[in-house]
Amino acid sequence: MSQFDLIAMTYDSAEQIASILLLEEQCKKFDNINISAGIDHLSKKGGDHALLCYQAGELIGLLIWYTSDGIVANINGMVHPDYRRQGVFSRLLHRVKKEIQIQGLQTICYRVLSDSLSGRGYVQYLGATFSRSEYSMTLIPKIQNANTHDSDDSEGSDLYIRLEQTEDFEFLVSCLSLAFGDSESWTREYIARTNEPTRKTYIVWKNNRSVGLIRINFINQSTAIIHDFCVLPAHQGKGIGLEILSKTVSFLLDELRMAYIKLGVVTENTRALNLYHKAGFEVTCEYQYYVSDC
Repeated sequence: MSQFDLIAMTYDSAEQIASILLLEEQCKKFDNINISAGIDHLSKKGGDHALLCYQAGELIGLLIWYTSDGIVANINGMVHPDYRRQGVFSRLLHRVKKEIQIQGLQTICYRVLSDSLSGRGYVQYLGATFSRSEYSMTLIPKIQNANTHDSDDSEGSDLYIRLEQTEDFEFLVSCLSLAFGDSESWTREYIARTNEPTRKTYIVWKNNRSVGLIRINFINQSTAIIHDFCVLPAHQGKGIGLEILSKTVSFLLDELRMAYIKLGVVTENTRALNLYHKAGFEVTCEYQYYVSDC
């Protein structure tokens, strides 16, 4: 038997989830950083993939991965402080690389906490190239209530938001593509791969015309993640962004009783960052992304 045992995570395994949470706490304490395994994404049906590394029945390493577009494999993980520099993560990565290559993925994107010296050092050792930094933000309701009272003065006085319908698909593709600069073919693949029951898309209307959209990933009964929030270029810069975000936040808090509302934003996107601050979101951590070929 090898020194390390690699086991794929089983959906909704209480024992594995408990082991992952323990490993997370051990790494947090040792590194003094707010590292997270994203257990909510792992423990839901159809969520992220995870490969676990055990020694003598103890979980000592974890690698998590998923793809949103069939091209890029997004990877992050952690190793118990007592077992670092012993090839644990390398073994996990070697096994996962075989799987993602079989699936035809072309690129690996590693996500590392910006204050994780060991994580950043490892991906640089792998030869991965820095791509971008993103802030993870969480809603602070008191700030949201204080800062969004002026959103009613925006252009969007007749603006409303409704759940996506089948006939909205082409608008969804067009809006995402125009707002984020991706090709329509890539966007169609992305939508297909992220079209899961827990992820809902809402279309923004103004003057009887669709002008934007916002998507919500309902991680569990208490946590929602806002993403793919965009407005058609022709309607940007007219003050409707804050109203869209405020209406969405109020819906999540007041009607759905969400306890935690989160989102991510590229650190260099100061315009979006200012908007999110005004809507009541505060930065909780920063991630760095590094890319390499499979």
